[in-house]
Amino acid sequence: MFWRLVSFSLFQALAVAMVWFFVNGPGRLDVLALAALAGCYAWLVFDSVRAWRLLRWLRAGDTSHIPLGSGFWGESLDRIRKLVRNRDRAISESDARLQEFLAALQASPNGVLLLDGDGRIEWFNQTAGRHFGLDASRDMLQHLGNLVREPALAAYFAARDYRGDVVMPGRGSTSSLPVKLSVHLHPYDGNRSLLLSRDITAVEQAEAMRRDFVANVSHEIRTPLTVLGGFVETLQSLVLSEEERSRYLDLMSQQAQRMQTLVQDLLTLSRLEGSPPPSQDWVSVQSLMGQCEQDAHDLSSVLWGGARALRFEMDAGLEIAGAATELHSAMFNLIGNAIRYSPRDKPIEVRCSALPEGGAVFSVRDQGAGIAPEHIPRLTERFYRVDRSRSRETGGTGLGLAIVKHVAQRHGAELGIESAPGKGSCFSIRFAPQRVRLPKPELK
Repeated sequence: MFWRLVSFSLFQALAVAMVWFFVNGPGRLDVLALAALAGCYAWLVFDSVRAWRLLRWLRAGDTSHIPLGSGFWGESLDRIRKLVRNRDRAISESDARLQEFLAALQASPNGVLLLDGDGRIEWFNQTAGRHFGLDASRDMLQHLGNLVREPALAAYFAARDYRGDVVMPGRGSTSSLPVKLSVHLHPYDGNRSLLLSRDITAVEQAEAMRRDFVANVSHEIRTPLTVLGGFVETLQSLVLSEEERSRYLDLMSQQAQRMQTLVQDLLTLSRLEGSPPPSQDWVSVQSLMGQCEQDAHDLSSVLWGGARALRFEMDAGLEIAGAATELHSAMFNLIGNAIRYSPRDKPIEVRCSALPEGGAVFSVRDQGAGIAPEHIPRLTERFYRVDRSRSRETGGTGLGLAIVKHVAQRHGAELGIESAPGKGSCFSIRFAPQRVRLPKPELK
């Protein structure tokens, strides 16, 4: 303001001085007054031009510099420019934080969906789009109830009780491949809503598996216990001959052995799931196959009353990195299944050989009845049996292939199953090249 008054005074003094020396001299006061007025008008024009330039700069929103000097308007421009720069910086920082926040919501494994007071979609992340089948370019500001026509969700909205969640089928859910979503609505900011969706398919499947596991274990143990209880009661209440007593005791021993085998397999699975990765010791395939062959002949004698055709082949000097006990358990489980579920007069081929591309494969091939395609994906489930009565007759627990799958996973291997009705089956474990060591060729 000081410099503005100075410039105004200078314009007046300049106009009076010009009249004083060039017009009529110092005696004409009216002329001097007119000169002062002209000076005021010239200053007003000069000042208005600077003010107009400042207004034009403000209207254009241009942040470039305009030379207004250091007077009132120049200082006003500098201060306004600083305020604009600070505002732009704050807006830029706020926008960056907003984008970071939205990026974090986009990366969320849960679906996030924002609804206005009327239930229209304001924003959603990609996960919510997949859960509900939404398209950002098409479904923004649409009513969610018009896009997701699920009775459970509609009832949830109508009840207006959002203390808990609602479970509903997800997009693309089928009877063979069910998808379950947990949806929870959280009101905020008056009448707006935050809707969170979570894929709980794996949780639901795990819970179903837990229920099936408990039911199967209870059933598997209850049957031999019932038999044992009946035999004990018979021995206690009836007078039996020595032959009958011996027969009952043999049957009791079989049922006790069945329970012991079941408990042993359950403990094996528990140990495989809860223990650290197996050691990297190099195990001789020849030694493993020798143990499996002896155990196979013993099992054949128990089940079939004598030996049966078993052919074992292996590459000499082959070694596999891992835990010997786990590898033997997996291999013999496959051999034992072949012995139990294939006819006695049909040969069983067991082979472990190196692959040309690296690695090795252990395979067991039988000529049994084969397995229908719909059963193959479920064979490694605990207690899953293609023929339950036949499995119990041969002493199977329904846990063998589950053990094989866990051992294979722990050793970085892959379990393969090839089978067809009437054509037999081939079960294989394929080991990665880094877990297989071949004998070094001898130098000539």
